[in-house]
Amino acid sequence: MIWKSNFTKALKISFAVILAIITANLLELQYAVTAGIITILSIQNTKRETLKTARNRGLAFVCALFLSAICYKILGFTVPAFITYLFLFTMVCLTAKWNEAIAMDSVLISHFLSEEQFDSMLLFNEVMLFVIGTSFGILINLILRKKEQEFERLAAEVDEEIKGIIHRMSVYLCVEDKTEYKSDCFFRLVEKIDKAKVCALQNWNNTLWKTTAYEMDYIKMRENQSRVLANIYQSIIMIKILPKQTAQVADFLQHIEQQYHRNNNVTKLLDKLEEMLAYMKEEPLPQDRAEFEARAVLFYMLKQLEEFLYLKNQFILKYNA
Repeated sequence: MIWKSNFTKALKISFAVILAIITANLLELQYAVTAGIITILSIQNTKRETLKTARNRGLAFVCALFLSAICYKILGFTVPAFITYLFLFTMVCLTAKWNEAIAMDSVLISHFLSEEQFDSMLLFNEVMLFVIGTSFGILINLILRKKEQEFERLAAEVDEEIKGIIHRMSVYLCVEDKTEYKSDCFFRLVEKIDKAKVCALQNWNNTLWKTTAYEMDYIKMRENQSRVLANIYQSIIMIKILPKQTAQVADFLQHIEQQYHRNNNVTKLLDKLEEMLAYMKEEPLPQDRAEFEARAVLFYMLKQLEEFLYLKNQFILKYNA
């Protein structure tokens, strides 16, 4: 639930901020609350984002210290000096794409203006505030868990939608009047795939050491399959008469539906499909143009189903080899 996720995130941020401020106070640092603010700004949605942001802000902080030291030395501890520093620092950050570092690092640099000095003690103070705030931000995000159960739920919804699409195909293929056969299911499928993709991407960004792209590849495979199914739907709509081969193709669709599960490598289905294609090539030629067109569409459908199954087969071989 969204409210539960937001509550957990708010609790996580608050806890990290409190720890950062307490740590800064224990070290008797000035502007201890700034450590908490830095912690807030350091927390991102995923672990990879957090580490990338921390790296960028660290590099930017070094540049900020260098530029501010020059500006304060030349112009003194004055507002014009700080404005000059801010302009130069902003230019550097925008060029290096460190936009997220501008506000946070400038807060630290403003402390030199407030204290009207740039000595080693204050420099140490600002460095420690940066280290403490950033560290707690990273630590909190490192304990994030992948939403594996959430992905499994969303992937199961995608699988059920595809299974339902295949079932409807097996039914409507054998019906001459297809006016009731609508394409709404494909919109639902795309929506569910998109939700699962967002979750898979977030899980990948929250995985630092194990770099398997299983979930992303799974979604890519289902996306490709959904496009194949959409083409098959258009083929079914085109069929105006029902030659005897129609029942065979519908029966094969039922076989796919019955054997549709996550870890099936579909090898047996591919073998059965190969036999069907060979058999259809040996059958007597159509008697008229209408039958010829219908059988051509059925043959094309089988070739599309071959692609549908091949996509699954290659995915399973990649991860179950």
